Parts: sequence; structure tokens; C-alpha cells
Amino acid sequence: MKKVMAYPYAVWMVLFILIPMGLVLYYSFTTANGASAAFTVDNFKRAFEPIYLSVLWRSLVLGLVSTGVCLLLGYPVAYIMAGQGLSNKSFLIFLFLVPMWMNFLLRTYAWLTILDKNGLFNTLLAAAGLPKIGILYTEPAVVLGMVYNFLPFMILPIHTVLTKIDRHLVEAAQDLGANAFHVFFRLILPLSLPGVVSGVTMVFLPAVTTFVISDLLGGNKTQLVGNVIEQQFLLVNDWNFGSALSVILMLVILATMALVSSADNSEGGALF
Repeated sequence: MKKVMAYPYAVWMVLFILIPMGLVLYYSFTTANGASAAFTVDNFKRAFEPIYLSVLWRSLVLGLVSTGVCLLLGYPVAYIMAGQGLSNKSFLIFLFLVPMWMNFLLRTYAWLTILDKNGLFNTLLAAAGLPKIGILYTEPAVVLGMVYNFLPFMILPIHTVLTKIDRHLVEAAQDLGANAFHVFFRLILPLSLPGVVSGVTMVFLPAVTTFVISDLLGGNKTQLVGNVIEQQFLLVNDWNFGSALSVILMLVILATMALVSSADNSEGGALF
């Protein structure tokens, strides 16, 4: 019975995961030549040209920066929300979920109005007697857009893990003389690492592959690898090179996830 129930999912995976990935691999190792396609690795050689390596490096750096900011902001929020003495926890979680109900594109467009030269941010600075800041169409604006859109994906996994930690362990540590510092760094933080790993993964992956945020908030000044792939498919009509970039980006992401997973396996559960 279980095998029969799994058939629809198997068909779904074949149609919408395996076949598309196979097509991407096929295009990445071929070149269009009229009605025929010839095997080649020139697409990958071109991907390692300095101009494209710089774009990939910029994507990784901004992805890591936005992930780090989300972690620094998200962990304390998740920790506070998981506290026993906090009331209205459900309402606070609701506030973090409400923006996710809005269309991703509309949320990003909203920051164009906020960060514009005469937008809300600069209006508040002018009202406070401070000079206006041209942050729009810069890398900080892209990072800000990533943090705003992906912060809930960092908070929710960490909050879920923190709420499942047995409070008797905390009480036992306190009874044995551990202060708040030792309780957090030797008990709570190691036990919450699975949530941290999940949050880092859920933020880093869309941050590296995004093209809408960098396109709207970065303009032509901040091109990420997602923008280059989009242009190859939609504007240049070079599906072969776009597929090669997609394969390289996928390999980089898989390598990053493997490093994060190995770090979690080596550190998780080490309370002392």
C-alpha cells in the first residue's frame, strides 16, 4: 500500500526534478549548431573567465553576509520568543509570518519606495537634520532586501528547535552551579545547532540564487550570478552557457551545504 501511495511522488520527481536537471546537464555540455548539437566543454571554460568568476564571488559574499546578518538578528529573536516567561508568542510568530503572505515581488518593490532618494528613509533622515544617503542601487541595498525577505526562514527553524529543548536540562545545569553564560554556550547553543544549520541553509540558498532582489535594489551596478543566468535564458538566448552557469552554481551550493552539514555533525551534541 505504501509503495502504491508513493507512485505519484515518484512520477512528480521524475517529471519535475530529474528530467529538468537532465536537460540542464545536456545543454551545459552541448552547443547549438543549427539543427544539431555537438558535445563541448567550452561553456564551462567560459564560465571560469574572470568576469564571471567575479560575479560568482560577489554572489557568494553577499549571500554569506546576508546569512550572517540574518543569524545575528534571528537567533536572539528566536531565543526570546522561545522563552517561558514571554506571553503572546503566537502573535509574535504571526507578525513574522504576515509579510510572507504578501507577494515576494511586491515586498521587494516596497523597498524601492523606502530607499528612494526622496523615500521614507531619507525623509526621516532629513527630518532629523541628517544628510540623505544614496543607498538604493548599491550592494548594501541588496543585502538589506535579502535580510528582509529571508529573515523569517532563519527565525522559525531556530525557534522550533529551541522550544523543544528539555527545560529540565537547564534547571539541572543551574542546580549544578552553571551561570547564565555557561548554560547558554555549553547547553542551549549546542542543542540548537540543528535549527541554526536549517536556518543557514534556508537563507543562504535563495540569497545566492536570487535575481529579483539584485535586479530591483541593485540595478545594473550589482549583478549576481542569478541575473547572469536569467539574461542568458531570456535575453541572450544562450541556454547552453546559462545551463553551465546553473550547474556550477548548483555544485557550489552542494559543496557549501556539505560543509555546513559536516560542521553540524562534528559540533552537534558537544555540550562541553
